[in-house]
Amino acid sequence: MTALTLLLALSASAQELLIDHILKTSRAYDHLAYLSDKIGPRLSGSKNAEKAVRWTTEQFRSWGIDVRNERVMVPHWVRGVERGRLVSHDQPLVLTTLGGSVATPAGGITAEVVEVTSYEELEKLGRAKIAGKIVYYHSSFDMAMVESGRAFEAYGKAVQFRGLGASRAAEHGAVAAVIRSVATASLRSPHTGSMRYEAGKPKIPAAALSTEDGDLVHRLLARGDRVRMHLMLTPRTLPDVPSANVIAEIRGSERPEEIVLIGGHLDSWDLGTGAIDNGSGCAMIMETMRVIKELGLRPKRTIRAVLFMNEENGLRGGRAYFAGAARREELHRHIAAIETDAGASTPTGFITTYEGKSLEAIQYRTNVLQRIAPMKFTSSKHTGADTTPLIDAGIPGFGLVPEPRHYFDYHHSAADTLDKVDPKALAQNTAAIAGLAWILANE
Repeated sequence: MTALTLLLALSASAQELLIDHILKTSRAYDHLAYLSDKIGPRLSGSKNAEKAVRWTTEQFRSWGIDVRNERVMVPHWVRGVERGRLVSHDQPLVLTTLGGSVATPAGGITAEVVEVTSYEELEKLGRAKIAGKIVYYHSSFDMAMVESGRAFEAYGKAVQFRGLGASRAAEHGAVAAVIRSVATASLRSPHTGSMRYEAGKPKIPAAALSTEDGDLVHRLLARGDRVRMHLMLTPRTLPDVPSANVIAEIRGSERPEEIVLIGGHLDSWDLGTGAIDNGSGCAMIMETMRVIKELGLRPKRTIRAVLFMNEENGLRGGRAYFAGAARREELHRHIAAIETDAGASTPTGFITTYEGKSLEAIQYRTNVLQRIAPMKFTSSKHTGADTTPLIDAGIPGFGLVPEPRHYFDYHHSAADTLDKVDPKALAQNTAAIAGLAWILANE
């Protein structure tokens, strides 16, 4: 056996050892259980978010892994009271305030509802038919896309009214905006998410109706009923507060200046306990690092874990990391950026910025991942939210793709809890992250 053949065999053995050890003994579910059950919701700026920073930092340190906190100033938005009612039909509404929304006046808002299904329709109605009214955006997932495995693509289309719907409605004099929850399933559970206001436009309150309540409003209006709605929303935007990204790393043995980043976001929305979004991703990252350390494996390149803060309502953690890397002149020392933020169902592969021959090559080089589950690499321009600045700077990107069909059943809702995560599937995802990171760190 030649020296090169021996080296390749040893490298392959390390990959297999790492993957098999995680599949058999993973503690990722234990990490997730602590984050979701013991700490709970982790919205940026909250006490629980800071508990999560401290706890994850302490865990890395207890495993003998170098860890530090990178300061990030984050928004501090507090939900408050949220109530709604159809006063025209004497029925309560189940709804939730969209993240970043302003409050209603002290006594709430009562107004007639007008429905639109597109921004073009909104423009056509104009101020004459919208001023003084509550705009309801009626939109739903393309379920055919979801069933074909393109749930995240369908989400990109369904979510269009959540981000800027309030500002667009306010241009025409609307007093509030409500959307149908961006969800693939519901038991009358509303789904929140971040919205933003366009500069120079009035700020009006915004909320998401449960899909059932949105459909109710739609049916009533379709029958020609005059629908009047009362909203009481009391969110507050407090001054920004200091928080942190948690950064842990295992230094490379041969090329320590070169970095393979693995990351997920530590914050969550406040309705559920952030188990699938994104406690599961954090658990995968933590367990990958713990097992590499426990097995005494030394990658050639540095493997750096980043638990980003504030993905949900600001992306400030991802931007802070990028700025810090640029400041330290280590930006282009990143060999790859792997992000996991898509839940923890059975893994199906990775999306990657690689194309053509590079895409074919990574599929071949990672054949060992097939021992976990059938894994496919697919080309994509976007592989994650927090790593976007790195990808835009030319760093190769990878995003884990667990089976996506039911992810948006629970996403951003009170149903995002630990019971939605299967320990076996979580271990498989962890093995996939670890296996890919090890391969990239040892090429």
